[in-house]
Amino acid sequence: MRRARSFCILFLFLLPSSALAASPSFEVSGWIPYWRASAGTIDILPHLQNFKTLMPFGYIVQNDGSLYDAFGFNDPSSTSTAKILIAVAKANGIRVIPSVMWSDTIAIERILRNTTSRIALEDRITALVKENGFDGIDIDFEGKLAQTRPYFSLFLKGLYMRMGNKFVYCTIEPRTPPFSAFTIVPDKINYSNDYVAINKYCDRVQIMTYDQGVVDLRLTAAANSVPYIPVSDPKWVEKVIEHAAETISKKKIIIGIPTYGYEYDLIRLMQGYRYDRHWALNPGYALTLASDLNITPSRNSAGEMSFVYVPTTTPQLASAIPDPSHIVWWSDASAINDKIQLAKKLGVRGVAIFKIDGGEDPGIWDVLPTR
Repeated sequence: MRRARSFCILFLFLLPSSALAASPSFEVSGWIPYWRASAGTIDILPHLQNFKTLMPFGYIVQNDGSLYDAFGFNDPSSTSTAKILIAVAKANGIRVIPSVMWSDTIAIERILRNTTSRIALEDRITALVKENGFDGIDIDFEGKLAQTRPYFSLFLKGLYMRMGNKFVYCTIEPRTPPFSAFTIVPDKINYSNDYVAINKYCDRVQIMTYDQGVVDLRLTAAANSVPYIPVSDPKWVEKVIEHAAETISKKKIIIGIPTYGYEYDLIRLMQGYRYDRHWALNPGYALTLASDLNITPSRNSAGEMSFVYVPTTTPQLASAIPDPSHIVWWSDASAINDKIQLAKKLGVRGVAIFKIDGGEDPGIWDVLPTR
C-alpha cells in the first residue's frame, strides 16, 4: 500500500503544456534501469520537463531469442512502476522507448546469422512495441563479434522496415579513433558495428561515451605522472563523436553521459599506473566514504571528481600515493554539464543519461536543459 500511495502522489507531476513547450532540436533521454525501477521512476517524474525520451531498461533477449520483461511492463497492477511511468510520460508528450538488451556474444551471433531466427526476433520486437503502444525501441546489443556485423546490419534493416512510424534507437559502444586507440595503427581494423548501416536504419544513435578507463592511449600517456582513469573525459568524448560523425549524421547522434563512477586498486608502475577495478558506485557512496575518511575530493583533469586513500585500519589521505592505494573516481553534476555543453558545441542531436536510479548527483536537475 505504501508504494501505491507514493505513485498516486506522483500523478500530480503532470506538467502544464507551457512547461513542455517544444524547444530547438536538442533532446535529452534518460535510462531507468530495471534493477532500480521504482527509485528511478520516483526521481524522474518531477523532472519530466528535462526529457524528450524515457528509456526503461527494459527487455532482455534470452538465448532462444525470446524476450524477458525485466522492467515489469506486463505487470497487471494499475499501480505498477511501468504503468505509472508510461501513463505520466504519455500525458506529458514524452516518448517511451524501452531498451532491448543483449550481451551474450555467442547467442547474438547464432540467432542473427540464422535468417529464420533473425526475422523472428525482428517480428517479436515490433509486436511488443505496437501491442504496448510504445513510441519505439532502443536496441542495445553489446559484445558482438566482428563476424556478426553483416547480420546485425540485416537485423536493423528488417526491424526498421517493420517499425513503420515508430522510432528505432540504436545504442552502440564508443569507437576511439585508431590514432588514440593503438600504439601502432593496424592496416585493417574489424569492427562489430557497420556505421553506414547504423546511420541508415537507426533514427537515433546513442553512443555510450563512458567507461573510458585507459582506452585512449594518448590521453592516458599525457597524464603519466598522475592517476588518470576517467569515466568520461570530454576530450575523449569529442574524439569519439567527431570520428563517428564522419559516417553517422550528427542529427542522429546522441552522447551517452554517465552518472556513476568506480573504485580501483591503484598500483604504481615504472611509467604511469595500473588500475584494478573493485566495483561501480554512485556519487552518494563516494561522498560518504570521503567524509568518513576526512578527505575532500577534488576535480581532476577529466573534469570529474576523485580522491586517493590508503586502505588501512586508520585510513588517511594518500598524498604520496604509496602502494597499495585506492582511487575513487566518479561523474557529478558539473561533469555531466561539461558533456551537455560539449554536445551543444558539436551540434549533435542531444544527450542520454545513464542512469537515473535514485543514486545520481541531485545537482543534475540544475544542469539538464528543459525541453
